[in-house]
Order: sequence, then structure tokens, then C-alpha cells
Amino acid sequence: MATTKKTAANPVKTTPAPTPAELVKENNMAEPKNRPEPVKAVAVKDAPADANNRGTTTIADQVVAKVAGLAMAEVDGVYAVGGGFSRALGAAREAFGASRNVTQGVSVEVGQKQAAIDLTLIVEYPYPIHEVAEAVRRSVLTNVENMVGLEVVEVNIDVTDVHVPGVDKEEEKKAAEAPAPAPKPEEKKTEEPRVK
Repeated sequence: MATTKKTAANPVKTTPAPTPAELVKENNMAEPKNRPEPVKAVAVKDAPADANNRGTTTIADQVVAKVAGLAMAEVDGVYAVGGGFSRALGAAREAFGASRNVTQGVSVEVGQKQAAIDLTLIVEYPYPIHEVAEAVRRSVLTNVENMVGLEVVEVNIDVTDVHVPGVDKEEEKKAAEAPAPAPKPEEKKTEEPRVK
């Protein structure tokens, strides 16, 4: 606690020190006003012209999948992501205290300069399905291209269901109680890669 003696020669007013709760509230990073500004790339004055040719940057598939999953989750009208089995598995993981898997319902194919993304989701009723799909596509394209720096050659969206609030509660209970189906064995694809 800061204190100052007030004398005729020193007419300074004192203010009490902030409490710890006030400091936390004042410095809360969740508040938009307290978030740091994104770092902008700055050209280094004396950087070699061939700096981009002096190493490689590899971006893992799960990084692209996570950025796409977070972008998809931001769109109004997306009720859930993933198919029935992956949603049931995700619910079981969360029940045991595991964190939510943001890559659920996201499949990516990443090349050196391009990425192709497949999404599986459920739309909330009464949102127009085609508008939600286009909003998801725009959000994923923008976020992946801006954050990761890869050209997104395609975003395929598979809408597997429409969630009707209130009506689907009984179906959700039955699905949660039913045993999960055995996963299908992976088939080897012999098609050409979609990305370069």
C-alpha cells in the first residue's frame, strides 16, 4: 500500500494500490482491449535476397486441420462436426475429461504449396444449409490461406444431418446409449494426389 505524508511543503494526494482482483481484471487477455496486436512481418534492411532459399518450412497436416476446424466452428449454423462415430467418440473423450478435438470432422491433404480439405458437419435447423456450407467454405479458405500460407485448392463439405432443437433430444439419448459401430478398415486409394 503506497502512502505519502501530506505536509505543507508536499501537498501530494495518495491513491491506494490496486487489489489483486483489480489487476487481474485490468490485465485480462480475454478482453479485446488487452489482446496484443498481431505481429506484422517486417522486411529486414540488410537481409540476403535469397533468404527464402536457405531452408524449408514444413507445416504438419494436423496444423492445417486445426486451423480449418477452428474456422469451421466460428460459423453460425454449424451444430456439430464429424460423422456419427467420431461425434460419439468425441463425446466419450470429453466425458473422461479430455479436451475437445477441434480436428474432428476435418480431413486434409497437404502438399508443399497447396492443401485440400474435406469437412463433415451437421447444420442447425432453421439455418439454410447451402448458406452455412458457403460460409464455412469462405471461413476455412480465408483462415488457412492467411494463417498457414498454403493455397487451398478445394474445400469439400459433407453435411450429414440437420439438428432440430428439442426433437433430436430423444435420438441423441439413444445414440449415446447404443454401442458404437466398429470402424471400417482403411482402403488404400490409388488416385492422383489433389495437391502439389
